[in-house]
Amino acid sequence: MSNIFDSTICIVSKWKAELKKIKMKLKKFEGNPILSPNPENEWESLVTTNPAAWYEDGTFYLLYRAAGEDKEHNIHIGLATSTDGFNFNRVQDKPILTPDPNGFDAGSVEDARVVKFGDEYYMTYAFRPYPPGQYWKNEYDQIEAPKLSEFAPKCLRENVGNTALAVSKDLINFKKVGRLTDPSLDDRDVILFPEKINSKFFMLHRPKNYVGPKYNTETPAIWIKSSEDMMTWNVASTLLLKGEEWWEYKVGGNTPPLRTNEGWLMLYHGVDKNFTYRLGACLLDLEDPTKILYRTKDFILEPETDIEKNGLYKWGVVFPTGNVIVDDTLYVYYGASDQWCCVATANIHELVQFIKQNTK
Repeated sequence: MSNIFDSTICIVSKWKAELKKIKMKLKKFEGNPILSPNPENEWESLVTTNPAAWYEDGTFYLLYRAAGEDKEHNIHIGLATSTDGFNFNRVQDKPILTPDPNGFDAGSVEDARVVKFGDEYYMTYAFRPYPPGQYWKNEYDQIEAPKLSEFAPKCLRENVGNTALAVSKDLINFKKVGRLTDPSLDDRDVILFPEKINSKFFMLHRPKNYVGPKYNTETPAIWIKSSEDMMTWNVASTLLLKGEEWWEYKVGGNTPPLRTNEGWLMLYHGVDKNFTYRLGACLLDLEDPTKILYRTKDFILEPETDIEKNGLYKWGVVFPTGNVIVDDTLYVYYGASDQWCCVATANIHELVQFIKQNTK
């Protein structure tokens, strides 16, 4: 009788452990959104979303995507700061980075990610040569494009998204230093690792064109490559992570990887066939980030609230672009439905253990 009782207890304990594993998610801040559109500033009257994040000397920084209600939908980057990670104030009433009407990024500057080397901040940001228009009124993933002659480069005719780099010493004044990725590719979600690994810089990117048998993936995936100088990325990319679960029809990188004792923590998004965005996590080898050590089967963040389901995008979007670790707490800053900034948190040690236990 005792053996049967003990076996039952064991089964129940295992069931509870499995249930706990599956249900672990980042904890959303009850005061979300932490940053909302400001009707007093035309350039951010409709959108404040997808923020890069940095923490230093007791201050949290958010470099957020901002746009107004203009038909062209010009997109900028603004700055807000906080001392507690939840209550943010804008630093100034104008953008810190804006499209150059006569430059390569004339259409938009958006979805920044920030790392630091020495005393300089390096910000990757997505851009387009022409404004995207009010894309949320179109079919999914369709933006406006200019009417150009057939002789114009395809990247201009199709208003292809790409990625550039800007450098700053104070997170306010930035120097644009140019394009990072191949102009023939739709290549966004470009993220730098925050330190050199074996004397090389590493980059995550999501070339939308890399699909089909040649690339060993049928949908857009996350690729990784290295560079000796951060500006020249001639080394061939390696396929790092592609969609495998039902919620990962296509995938892309989200936040700069963070060093932990168990590996580089990398957050990524999965998009299902109904266009809903969710968040997954993995750990990469500290010495060779082309190797995935652990990867969650289950997502750790999904659209649940009204602002996450009923912003510009109606099908549900949570899209992190910044994360920091402060006193064992991971702060994940994300865009809600392309319109608001939000934050969710987790104990970093608990999250790392969950990734290891919930691995594929």
